[in-house]
Amino acid sequence: MNVQWIRQLNKRIFSGSYRSIRTKLLFCFLIVTLIPLLSLGALSYYQSAKIINSQFGKYGENAVAQLEQQTSSSLSRMKQMSETIYSYLLDPAHADLRNQAPVSYSEIIEKNDFEALLKSLRTDLTAGIYIITPSGYYYGENNLNVDKLKNIPEWKTKPASYKGIYWLGFYMQNHAMSSSGDSNLPVLGLAVPIHNSNGTQNGSTILIEENAQELLHMFKLFETDTKSHLTIKASDGRIVYESASTFTKKDSDITWIRTLAVNQWTIEARLPAKAFYLSSGIIRSNTIVVAIISCVLAFGLAYLFSSRFTARIRTLKDSMQKVSFGKLDTRMPIEGRDELGSLDMSFNRMVSGVQSLVQEVEQSERLKKEAELKAFHYQINPHLLFNTLNSIQWKARLEGADDIRQMLYHLTMVLEGNLDISQELITVGRELRMIEHFLKIQEIRYGNVFSYELNCEDSLKQYLIPRMTLQPLFENIFFHGFTDGIGVIKLDVTVIERNELLLILRDNGAGMTEEKRERLLVPDPKRRGRGGLGVQNADQKFKLHFGSQYGLTVHSTKGEGTAIVIHWPKEEERPDGYSKEN
Repeated sequence: MNVQWIRQLNKRIFSGSYRSIRTKLLFCFLIVTLIPLLSLGALSYYQSAKIINSQFGKYGENAVAQLEQQTSSSLSRMKQMSETIYSYLLDPAHADLRNQAPVSYSEIIEKNDFEALLKSLRTDLTAGIYIITPSGYYYGENNLNVDKLKNIPEWKTKPASYKGIYWLGFYMQNHAMSSSGDSNLPVLGLAVPIHNSNGTQNGSTILIEENAQELLHMFKLFETDTKSHLTIKASDGRIVYESASTFTKKDSDITWIRTLAVNQWTIEARLPAKAFYLSSGIIRSNTIVVAIISCVLAFGLAYLFSSRFTARIRTLKDSMQKVSFGKLDTRMPIEGRDELGSLDMSFNRMVSGVQSLVQEVEQSERLKKEAELKAFHYQINPHLLFNTLNSIQWKARLEGADDIRQMLYHLTMVLEGNLDISQELITVGRELRMIEHFLKIQEIRYGNVFSYELNCEDSLKQYLIPRMTLQPLFENIFFHGFTDGIGVIKLDVTVIERNELLLILRDNGAGMTEEKRERLLVPDPKRRGRGGLGVQNADQKFKLHFGSQYGLTVHSTKGEGTAIVIHWPKEEERPDGYSKEN
């Protein structure tokens, strides 16, 4: 059964289903999710394990250093006591201290003084201070059984001919005279042989014992906290202290070693590598479990998301296929406000638009013939208008009305340029000639009451400008700026940077308010008449032909006049007589 299922899975994968969008999305989601997740998990484990191992290692080092400090403190204190006693005994003034019990008064006084010194050297941790003579007599507290002392293993291992400081190590203080007192107290012992050939204490031994309960308790706490095996060795290789638990040394053990400067004892703490890396192992196990759960969860979410995503795409594909078969009433249900929902809405609008366009095609075909007839009609009407104006002009000439004849002539020239719709872009020179005819009409109407100054080089007259853009601007000057046609008009055409033309039209007419100037170029479908409509149309022509960055700019001051600034790119007429656009 399992083999058959695997075969079906292989057949499905290699048959081409892996090329589906759902499979691609599934793998894409898994890759995008799992790679950062696994990388983050591995990095987190590495960093956490590194930090924990480092902190645990530092903790072990600090703990061993603390043991070293406490042990060195006890050893230094005992060594200092022994040096003080040794210096006291080497003084010739204390020659009355004998190897036997004192018999004379001076010997008793000397004994009491010496034992008073020993008592003054005691501390809270001092378990005993003795000077043991070769005869078995001792100075110090009256609780020492010399015979029991000699049976202590640490005392037996003391070399007889030892001349330096000998550290007995840790042992139980069971050498008291009776079972009462500090019997079986763990102590740290120090034995110092006295070598003074001229003194009475030659061959005696200074014995200092210090309570080791607190120090041994620290060793136990260290072993419990770090789970390590603690060993203290003397400089001669003798083991002074060792943990009670059995331990087998390995090369992989984590080792912390400290050497005491007082007596060259070596403190060695060993921790098995398995115990040292236990915390990081727990982190690794937890990381693997979380990674597996996250992978399963990511796979499930990716599968659900990709299935829902591709189901909506398949529905859209089926709807598009229906539309391709001519079912224009097909619509997609809107299931959400996401990108696919927007795509469904766009599809519905597209199908509705196509359906509307199909319905409008027939009407467009019907209107096409009507438009062609209207085009012929618009071609005939100007000819009829020009013929009529020419007839009136000849009639005025026969009647001797020369002013009327000239006005009709210039009007004909203006209308001829405006009604010629074959070109949307004409040369600047042609536009200026129509302006001259327009000004001739105004001169006949008002008389020589206004002046017109044109500054334009002949080389600039070959460039193109939208047809019938300057005439509305001149009309506004006479209808709104001048009173009875009186005023000064100045037109400048120059070249500015980036191969652009600059046209400035100035007048010294009535001007306008700032509020009116701001509304002048704002589109207003309710606007009627001449009040700025010609200026707005001229601005729109420049923007439509050359771009929204070009057009008109109006500067005006109430009572001082108006200046209209236009800039547009240089564009020459083609050799065949048509503009580049047409």
